[in-house]
Amino acid sequence: MIPSLLGNGLMVLLIHQDPRLHTPMYFLLSHLSRMDTVLISTIVPKMVSAYLTGRKSISPVGCGLQIFFQTTGGAECFLLAAMSCDRYVAVCHPLRYATLMSWPLCLRMALESWLLGAADGVMQAAVFLSFPFCNGHEIDHFFCEAPTLVRLACSDTSAFEYVMYICCVLMLLIPLSLILTSSGLLLTAVLQMHSTEARKKASATCISHLSVGVLYYGAAIVIYMRPKSCRLAKHGKVVSAFYTIFTPMMNPVIYSMRNREVKGAWGSV
Repeated sequence: MIPSLLGNGLMVLLIHQDPRLHTPMYFLLSHLSRMDTVLISTIVPKMVSAYLTGRKSISPVGCGLQIFFQTTGGAECFLLAAMSCDRYVAVCHPLRYATLMSWPLCLRMALESWLLGAADGVMQAAVFLSFPFCNGHEIDHFFCEAPTLVRLACSDTSAFEYVMYICCVLMLLIPLSLILTSSGLLLTAVLQMHSTEARKKASATCISHLSVGVLYYGAAIVIYMRPKSCRLAKHGKVVSAFYTIFTPMMNPVIYSMRNREVKGAWGSV
């Protein structure tokens, strides 16, 4: 938890303080770091507390809050797609970049990502708090997550599962398709560049965004879009830990290690 909070916090501070990073790309990246901070702060403190104290219970309200803030991390789905579009415009349409990626548009994309993620969180938390849960059932997980809680409900959850699946298509598959399409077009443009330096810079940026997208979307799709019959608790815990704990920790490393501007800003601190 500490490395993730430290890395994302420093990334936000660095982007805010260094004028060289006051661009649409880093503005969106700072919001990604904020989302990662919210995501990991929602899960790890309760998990550590349960481990240290031995008290492994959680109230319905606490579970609802975990669902809300954890699902707010779904805002990353939309933000990562916005960041991918930003990189496509920067590489393929550099002369029109300032016009196409204006500051009002970037602010709107960030705000809409937060709002869409929050709306999904409110919906899931409200629905789960309305479900009757059988006494004596334990959550076989280290935090409250929709696919795990569905199995504990004592009522018919098929309608909710169908709606959740549709939401997953909208929040996962559509943004992922946009990321893959823009990355493909970007890579095609990179291969046509004559400048070796420009090709290296564009390739590094593309690889960074594609790596983050594959890590996050891949794990989320495995958790939320697998058939119910294929959901094994042990595997679910591992994959959930990957996208809720390890991915937020790796994001600052991926962007700082493969980005010359960020490394330059670190060097001037």
